Amino acid sequence: MSELEALLRLNMAQGVGAIKCRKLVEHFGSPEAVFGASESQLACVSDIGPRVAYGIREAARSADVESELKLAEQHQVRIVPYTDPSYPRNLRSVYDPPLLLYVKGELKDTDALAMAIVGSRRASFYGQSQAERLASGLATAGFCIISGLARGIDAAAHRGALKAKGRTIAVLGSGLARIYPRENCELAELVTRSGALLSELPMATPPNKGNFPPRNRLISGLALGVVVVEAAVYSGSLVTAKWAAEQGREVFAVPGPVDSLSSRGPHRLIKDGAKLVENVQDIVQELGPLAETLEIEGETVEDPRALSLNAQESQIFNLLSSAPKSIDQIIEETGLPAAATASTLLILEIKKLAKQLSGKRFVKA
Repeated sequence: MSELEALLRLNMAQGVGAIKCRKLVEHFGSPEAVFGASESQLACVSDIGPRVAYGIREAARSADVESELKLAEQHQVRIVPYTDPSYPRNLRSVYDPPLLLYVKGELKDTDALAMAIVGSRRASFYGQSQAERLASGLATAGFCIISGLARGIDAAAHRGALKAKGRTIAVLGSGLARIYPRENCELAELVTRSGALLSELPMATPPNKGNFPPRNRLISGLALGVVVVEAAVYSGSLVTAKWAAEQGREVFAVPGPVDSLSSRGPHRLIKDGAKLVENVQDIVQELGPLAETLEIEGETVEDPRALSLNAQESQIFNLLSSAPKSIDQIIEETGLPAAATASTLLILEIKKLAKQLSGKRFVKA
């Protein structure tokens, strides 16, 4: 049994989630060794017990891995284990990343610079236009747009990214052989050409209601933050925002008309501390430096906030750090005229990207 076959069997086992699977792999040393253990040995592992142990042994006997692999090949889907170098790095940092990802399309390292946009399936024209506008602006700045391919806001977010010729990833609450909703099959195909469809579920899994809350943790986990555009107070979009907060991601919300039920979710988030969003700059300026630098179109990105700046602002912003620099040092290092340097520093201060200390010294805010 190969590692991939063992992981597929674990993924198909009843009652075994990603956390328990990792415990088993750590305990026995490899996915293959898990299936070499007896039921009693499995049951002795912390948090496993007899019921889960029985499910694993049943998966060893009955899981049709060969058919799963054939179905994936038929649909041009690649199965990416968590040990694969191409596994999304943002997702590695969450509490319970999936053992396997089913991917149709292409994942790139630059997809780590990503923003999720989610919201109501019964979206208004206002909501859809805001989602599309923000997605387009973020995609133009170099962000990959993450959403769930659902009707309404999700579909608008994907369309916005595609219009800007940017990258977008759709995370499904079904298997990739069961695209849902069916009306978005054409959109799904377009997404695969400019990004990827992604699921943690076996290929033929139907879009059952219980699949969507776990799916939402992947949407937030893939991104640096989540933007909520129109949502009820009790909705999947607010579940995604909750996941984002727990995963250490930023939470943003687009305000709407005060008499609209769809505004209550975003307004609740804003009251609870989410960043109010009117434009792309509101999102970008809230993000701090990346954990690791990225190469996007030949340019190094260390801080997403620089993406919203013009060339001169970006030049000075990239020179700043936590160590104070005098205005004379900045003028010398940039080669810019004194007046242009002073006015640009003032703009960076207004944008809350730079802070002036005593003696005309500046640091990155």
